[in-house]
Amino acid sequence: MPIQLDPEQAIVMVVDMQDRLLPAIHEREAVVRRAEILIKAARILGIPIIWTEQYRKGLGETDPTIRQAIGSAAEAMEKRSFGCFGDEDIAAALIQSGRRQIVLCGIETHVCILQTALKALEKGWDVLLAEDAVGSRRPADREAALRRLAQAGAVPATVEMVIMECLRVAGGDHFKAILPLLKE
Repeated sequence: MPIQLDPEQAIVMVVDMQDRLLPAIHEREAVVRRAEILIKAARILGIPIIWTEQYRKGLGETDPTIRQAIGSAAEAMEKRSFGCFGDEDIAAALIQSGRRQIVLCGIETHVCILQTALKALEKGWDVLLAEDAVGSRRPADREAALRRLAQAGAVPATVEMVIMECLRVAGGDHFKAILPLLKE
């Protein structure tokens, strides 16, 4: 059944966009930029954000651009498991949000994004992948993960698709606030 993103049911999950991981990510600047736009739009639209960091002590903090975009909208949640549902606090935060649709962005597509999305699908969540805001070190790993996730039922999307689907109409305060982000 086709899934339409509902801003009242959506939550944006920003996965492991950390300083020590990003330098190795293929086309990292584009991934960071698209994630930043998604985060800023989510804030304008009032869509909650969950933000994770994988083993902060070893892998560092979240990229400053991403931290600034999130601002006070969320606090970083540290995890050790690759998939976000493998961490009790993160899984509880997702459930307590009352939302049923996850929009994923972050790294690495074939590890943490993949395992988070597969578990979310198993638990009955709708999963949308902001494909232009996810990355891996090797393009082949990213592409294989995207194919596998689409076959598993995750919905491929781009940041602009997600934003426009949440807006639904051209016009209004939200549209006016978001439009400059899309023109950058």
